[in-house]
Amino acid sequence: MTHHENQQTLERLRDLMAAGDLEAAEQGMYEIEAEDFIQYWPQSGEIIRGREASRALNRAYSSSTGTAPRMKTLRLLGGPDVYTIEGTIDYGDGTPVSYVGIFEFRDGKVVRATEYFANPFEAPAWRAKYAQQADYATATA
Repeated sequence: MTHHENQQTLERLRDLMAAGDLEAAEQGMYEIEAEDFIQYWPQSGEIIRGREASRALNRAYSSSTGTAPRMKTLRLLGGPDVYTIEGTIDYGDGTPVSYVGIFEFRDGKVVRATEYFANPFEAPAWRAKYAQQADYATATA
């Protein structure tokens, strides 16, 4: 696959994550994941092995959590076979959870995803003289 084709697959992934339609996302993810797809969630220590396991998890998500998360993409970086998505995810409560996903491709399919999620926290006062405040939910500084 070319850089362009992998980027198109990545943009489809981004659109699926942004839509908030879990049924469409589940089907779309199934179509773009390789049979031997592996998903890593380092913060919880979970590994999801295989496209079928990923599909089952995605199908169970809404009924298990009662939420339909929406992602806002701030940046897409990389290529030709490894891309990073940086964004925020709203799980329905209005809190912009910071997100970074690293996606690896083979033959136009996603073969590996490593995803990190971080809740926002208040910056310590002592850093105010060194740093500007940014609103990452709207990607402004």
